[in-house]
Amino acid sequence: MLTLDLTNAPRWHDLGPGVRVQLRPLTTALMVATRSDPEVEAVPEDTGDEERAMAFAKALARRAVLAWEGVGDAEGNPIEPIPEAIDALLDIWPIFEAFQLAYVSRGLLLEQEKNASAPSPSGPSAGATDTARVANPAKPAKRRAKTAPRG
Repeated sequence: MLTLDLTNAPRWHDLGPGVRVQLRPLTTALMVATRSDPEVEAVPEDTGDEERAMAFAKALARRAVLAWEGVGDAEGNPIEPIPEAIDALLDIWPIFEAFQLAYVSRGLLLEQEKNASAPSPSGPSAGATDTARVANPAKPAKRRAKTAPRG
């Protein structure tokens, strides 16, 4: 069952030891705005998935982060979540992974729920086995099958 949170209130997420961020709810509007972010659209077509994911995560985080705790400058002074600081925070691999797991993947899991049915086992679907590529491919028939008798 899909559970709706009608409050749509921001939530705190722990991203690392002593680091937590307050994030807007992951809504359709937020995802659509992120997809059309100039930095996301500027990613070249031949860019790898990892770089594309990083650009998208940073653009999403710049829109979603409202506040944070446990993030400071080089001298250890707390800093505000400005776009450059958000990008720098996501450049830290464990923080990026935690952000993806705690925030982004929840929206993607919901997206996958609607695609839960298995592919068709036969026919021209993605789930059909290509017999030409298996270890023991099917052999062609020796002759045509006879027509079934009528009546």
